[in-house]
Amino acid sequence: MNIKKIIVVSIVFFHSLVAVAGTVVCSGKVEVLAYHANDKLMIKLDSMNHNVFFCSPDSKWSVLGTSHTTSPNTCKTMYSTFLAAKISGKTIKDMYFDGDDVPSSCNKWEAWKKANIRYYSF
Repeated sequence: MNIKKIIVVSIVFFHSLVAVAGTVVCSGKVEVLAYHANDKLMIKLDSMNHNVFFCSPDSKWSVLGTSHTTSPNTCKTMYSTFLAAKISGKTIKDMYFDGDDVPSSCNKWEAWKKANIRYYSF
């Protein structure tokens, strides 16, 4: 195989890996904050159509399609922050969801999907 073919095959291969994982940025008010067995927390902003698993307060959270992870302590902090946002009615301006289960837009989530929340701001 010559070098050009190797380069083309490599580009196609790595592009296909990147295309599998997704990122979507959602905004809105916290509509649902929930616990689900076994030890998983869920969130739904008012711009989303389904709740999404986002972390575990008891173990390191990771999902396929991203190298980002969430520690149990960070999970608990995030939950507290989202609960405060829900109670106060604050709008989350940007919440970045990463992973293979992430849809192309906030209102296209499938039920029982999970993601990593990489960033959020008020």
